Amino acid sequence: MPRPPSSARPAEKALAWAFLLPSVAVFALFLGYPLYRSFYLSTHANDLFGAPTRFVGLQHYADLLSSAEFARTLATTGLFVLLTVLPGVLGALLLVLLLESRIRGVRLLRSAFALPFAFSVASASVVFGVFYNPATGVINGLLSHLGVGPVNWLTDSGVALVSLALVTIWLNLGYNVLVLSAGVGSIAPEISEAARLDGAGGWRLARSITVPLLGPHLFFLVVVSTINALQTLGQINILTKGGPDHSTTTLNYSVYQKAFAFGSSDFGTASAQAVVLLLVVLACTALQFGVIERKVHYA
Repeated sequence: MPRPPSSARPAEKALAWAFLLPSVAVFALFLGYPLYRSFYLSTHANDLFGAPTRFVGLQHYADLLSSAEFARTLATTGLFVLLTVLPGVLGALLLVLLLESRIRGVRLLRSAFALPFAFSVASASVVFGVFYNPATGVINGLLSHLGVGPVNWLTDSGVALVSLALVTIWLNLGYNVLVLSAGVGSIAPEISEAARLDGAGGWRLARSITVPLLGPHLFFLVVVSTINALQTLGQINILTKGGPDHSTTTLNYSVYQKAFAFGSSDFGTASAQAVVLLLVVLACTALQFGVIERKVHYA
């Protein structure tokens, strides 16, 4: 009969801690200490080189809450999340449902939709920068054949954020399709066959059987896509640098601007923004688990 955990011998406890120690050390070094350092810097002023000087308490947070620029940054961040998360997940779902239909060349299409995996954020941003070029870009070239004038995709404050959202959706497309394809493959064939015998087929089968059973996968993608959208940095830095007129400055990119960009070293304000970003991520995740997960059906 096994002994209860409380009766474990000291040698066994020591061995358990020996196995846990590397993971605990890595966790403390790469997560615990940076988190502590962010809180510390957010409560201190700093000199021109970013070194903390004097304790200012919650002054940086108070300045952020009273700043119109910070309020606009939060609004831009929220809009960017809306423009990327739902279209990215729903677009991938539509593609997966189409790929599951019996059409010719479906294997080639699956490989094509997995293509974004081969691109880094930097390389994809450079490619889309060429596409978005107002004078020689492919997109404006196609629009010209439809009688539409050139669009300044990255320098017009009205469309720049949408342009960045399209890049982000494309970058996440391969991963989203892969997750949902795995989810469709995990559905028992007997369930779909029984539905077909009852007369369900096509979109009715997808709406009544496939999509509900993909609930856990869709929920996972919504949570992960939201976190990724809040942490977006590379494509913004390469394509717009937060412009024009700060219309594409999200919270994460604002942290980078305050701390590192253009010779800046305002680590106090940047750290306060980073803490706010952490709270936003935690709040969004908690809200999604509290609201969306209740409607998810786990088989």
